[in-house]
Amino acid sequence: MREGDRADRPTRTGSAGPTLACVTHPPASATEVDAPGSTPLRTGAGFAVALVVMNVGTYAFTVLAARVLGPEEYGALGSLMGVLVVVNVVSLGLQATGARRVAADPAERPAIEAAVLAATHRCAAALTAVCLLLSPLAVVGLDVGVPTAVAVALTAYPLTLVGGWAGVLQGEQRWAPLAGVYLGLGLGRLVVGGAAVLLVPSVLAGVVGVALGALVPLAVGVLALRRREAAVPGGSTPTGQHGARALLREVGSSSQALLAFFALTSTDVVVARAVLDPVDAGLYAAGLVVTKAVLFLPQFVVVLAFPAMARRDTGPRLAPGPLLLVAALGLAATGATAVLSDLALAFVGGDAYAGVRPLLWAFAALGTLHALVQLVVYAVVAGHRRRSTAVPWVALAVLAVVAPLAPTVGALLAVTAAVQAVVLVVLLVVVLRPRG
Repeated sequence: MREGDRADRPTRTGSAGPTLACVTHPPASATEVDAPGSTPLRTGAGFAVALVVMNVGTYAFTVLAARVLGPEEYGALGSLMGVLVVVNVVSLGLQATGARRVAADPAERPAIEAAVLAATHRCAAALTAVCLLLSPLAVVGLDVGVPTAVAVALTAYPLTLVGGWAGVLQGEQRWAPLAGVYLGLGLGRLVVGGAAVLLVPSVLAGVVGVALGALVPLAVGVLALRRREAAVPGGSTPTGQHGARALLREVGSSSQALLAFFALTSTDVVVARAVLDPVDAGLYAAGLVVTKAVLFLPQFVVVLAFPAMARRDTGPRLAPGPLLLVAALGLAATGATAVLSDLALAFVGGDAYAGVRPLLWAFAALGTLHALVQLVVYAVVAGHRRRSTAVPWVALAVLAVVAPLAPTVGALLAVTAAVQAVVLVVLLVVVLRPRG
């Protein structure tokens, strides 16, 4: 049996594992979960809108905070938001693990969902405790006050909980409430976080606003799953493949794979700041605005395709359809950027960044590579292939060594794209390989 096959094989009987009794409602049937009446096109369009709103809301909060706080205080808030990006990887790992298990084993759905939600609470509490213990590092290293560092640590709790609830909804393919969770993430940060910054212009208010804003998507998830909550009879806990230990191991594996991906897509801007002159580093950072936009454009494809990737028992883990759709969207964005370079330049910052205009199409192409790598990384996570998750880490090490040798914006862009292309090819071999 190859790696990952045991975890992928659905249980065909209801007695293979421990059972949980639903408190108020039996588990959703396949018909209920698949949301009859919704077409894939309508679902995809709705998700695209939800994710656009989420990203626009997050970006708008950033712009608002930058204008209200000024460069010095916003620099501190921006660094803390970067810390939360790293902390949020655990939430993404929980979402991926929950979605994979719920989708892959419908016969054991009540036990799986109860175990996922229980593990989510444990991870949230543990991560928050770790962040509280490390908060003195933020005080010293990022030059923020103790209350601000503590607020960042406490923000880890609701953000982590959102991941577990979103994972269950994704695994059940309940797309409408999951879209509500994504909308809540963006609008909660903009409305609640923005109001906090406007009322009390400070870094602490911004962090507290982000923490309170995270309660909005959490509330959406809790309401959507209120009739799915399960209790373990007699106070026992799930064991075996759905036990806490197995779940937490998988969460750790998924989280580190996603952390490697996010690090791989962020290292080049750090290298640019370190090795290029300040003007070129600024041009590179501006070009990456286009890269990130193209990366997030087909994100809805990853979300919609993930449950199917988790359920596939034979054939390749990743079907050609999602791969071709992501590639088509990326190529269309790259072509549009090349044709409408003046509009793209206005998007990244205007005439002050005119030096990067000839390369904006190449930054869009890099975003396409990022999006394709993101899809195949999630396919690896869906297949629970632990060994393959080492590939992004190896690529990150190579990029950290080779990228500093690039003397110009174009050279650094080419090196980054080449490393991502190799990662894409290697992981495609893994996820497109037929399985028994």
